[in-house]
Amino acid sequence: MTAPDRDTSSEQPVTQLLVAYSNGNSEALDELLPMVYSELRRIAELRMRRERKDHTLNATALVHEAYLKLMDQGSVSWQNRAHFFAISSRLMRQILIDYARKHNAEKRGGGTPDTLLEGKEIPIGDRADELIALDDALERLAAFDERMARVVEYRFFGGLTIDETSAVLDVSPMTVKRDWRKAKAWLYRELKSGE
Repeated sequence: MTAPDRDTSSEQPVTQLLVAYSNGNSEALDELLPMVYSELRRIAELRMRRERKDHTLNATALVHEAYLKLMDQGSVSWQNRAHFFAISSRLMRQILIDYARKHNAEKRGGGTPDTLLEGKEIPIGDRADELIALDDALERLAAFDERMARVVEYRFFGGLTIDETSAVLDVSPMTVKRDWRKAKAWLYRELKSGE
């Protein structure tokens, strides 16, 4: 799935507002929300498509929960628009993992992960245990290679483009492509061996 073209004219005001917020201007966050809401919503909708059908969250609620957590990120030294969306995607991932763990704890069951890593998509089925297995594998990948784990997080969970991921990680787009391929293969092996 290709991310839609980003409006580069909005990059500068977003970055300026993020820097202002980092410098203590709490009103900058109120100005920022209308500029980034549709993109946050798009990321949330991508995340929710991979969730179980009876999930208690919807995309709007996920955006709002993530945004509340973003407001608590005052100590972050925001770099740019892509960095903001990378952090947003990480927070959405954490929220969904917390919900999945709670759901699994409530049902006290679960099968084996049935996650496949084909193409760009890493589809997650209707079971919370699959999302948890992917998250656990991603944590193991981070221990092995932090950058590869961030590439998966930003590309898969955040929907960032190759160029945006490269900007956030301060590496070349070719490095992101290479890490993306290696990370998918690594995660596929991990998830298959966990079955």
